[in-house]
Amino acid sequence: MRDWIALMMLLLAFPMLAGAQQTEKKDNMQEMMTESSTRSQESKNPNGPAQKSQDEMQSMPGMADMQMQGMNMGGNDLMTMHPETFPQEIVRHSGSGTSAEPDSTPVPMLMTTKGKWSLMFHANAFLIEEQQSSPRGGDKFFSTNWFMGMAQHTLGPGVFTARAMLSLEPATITGRQYPLLFQLGETAFGKPIADGQHPHNFFMEIAALYDWRLGKNALLSFYAAPIGDPAIGPIAYPHRASASENPLATLGHHQEDSTHIAEDVLTAGVTYRIARIEASGFHGREPNENRWNISKGKIDSWSTRLTIQPGENWSGQFSYGRITSPEALFPNENQERMTASAMYNRPLRNGNWASSLIWGRTKSLQDNSIFNSYVLESTARFATRNHVWTRVENAERSNELLLGENPLPPNFKEMPIGRVQGYTVGYDRDFDIMPHFSSALGVQVTVYGVPEGLKVVYGSHPAGVAAFVRIRPFSGQEK
Repeated sequence: MRDWIALMMLLLAFPMLAGAQQTEKKDNMQEMMTESSTRSQESKNPNGPAQKSQDEMQSMPGMADMQMQGMNMGGNDLMTMHPETFPQEIVRHSGSGTSAEPDSTPVPMLMTTKGKWSLMFHANAFLIEEQQSSPRGGDKFFSTNWFMGMAQHTLGPGVFTARAMLSLEPATITGRQYPLLFQLGETAFGKPIADGQHPHNFFMEIAALYDWRLGKNALLSFYAAPIGDPAIGPIAYPHRASASENPLATLGHHQEDSTHIAEDVLTAGVTYRIARIEASGFHGREPNENRWNISKGKIDSWSTRLTIQPGENWSGQFSYGRITSPEALFPNENQERMTASAMYNRPLRNGNWASSLIWGRTKSLQDNSIFNSYVLESTARFATRNHVWTRVENAERSNELLLGENPLPPNFKEMPIGRVQGYTVGYDRDFDIMPHFSSALGVQVTVYGVPEGLKVVYGSHPAGVAAFVRIRPFSGQEK
């Protein structure tokens, strides 16, 4: 285990350090370009000011392409951090598993090349103070975070990718959960988690990928991970651009994308032009409470996903899976899951706008109980340093909420008890702490709509506030 940890930390740390060195050189080059542009403007109009400051030049659409193009590395036009086609978006591998976002979606990261290897590091970390009203609400100071290192190399007719994603949440979220009103799923100290969200595993993903080019517009892709993300659901909420500034989980997480940390994952997929079909096998049980290890389990579950990218700003997917015994609280219950999503991304002058509409549905194959969830989320970056976002949720909840964190009684049968709505708005603003790291101070507010059957427990108008500091690496305009 110590060897695995050392290897993963090396994979994470090396791209970050090398990327910082590389982007420093690029910034020096940009300063020279800006100076030259300023002199040119002044020579044409000696009485007028320089038209753009260095910050504005950095954030202009297209400037990142001038800085970062490499990223057609090794002469392979599949390997680019600014994809123009669906196969290029797939090979970018900027999210979890093999999921995709629109081609135009920016990905804040540090990157460089070492020999024939392309190295990337990206991350998102929040330091949060959260307070909630309601008799079932809680207050807590904690951190949600993840860190990803990736290395790519051309190999034969395709591209080989190695990727590791880690999270320090097992240490930064004490008590094995943080407060999140109306949330259900998994356990803490052997008891059901109610009104709380569990931390992610230290090892979120360790994966090897190979994308074999079959022609100008076709790819055959393979993914293998002792812990990783099978082909079901949209890109998971911690990695979606539309949720990039929101530090908390979605209420529909366990209907939409909770399989993003699964054991023993194998996936194969075929892409042609704008369409991709994938199939996965994986172990269905969700991670146990020991968040520091890598568990093992036989491949007992499967999924398939169809993804369509009709244009550079759009992406949609539909997926279906059969999951064996996902919940430790209900070990004899297998589950059918369906998800669908549509994502839209629009680059803006000095910013970006990303939105997602997601549906998730689970059905117990034991008693046929069905739970649906819906989420609409949108995040806009404007005037370079500012973000605003919203998340609107409608999630079906079960009678398990009425029990709180008490053990389930014998022969307990889970069934729907009503739909909860969550309405979140937030704002943050970037400020400079260190080069190539985007830091922000922000706040978000969530109010809830409560079904009649739960008002006696939660009150009529529960709400929550989260104030936070956020930090992540970036290059060019992609903050």
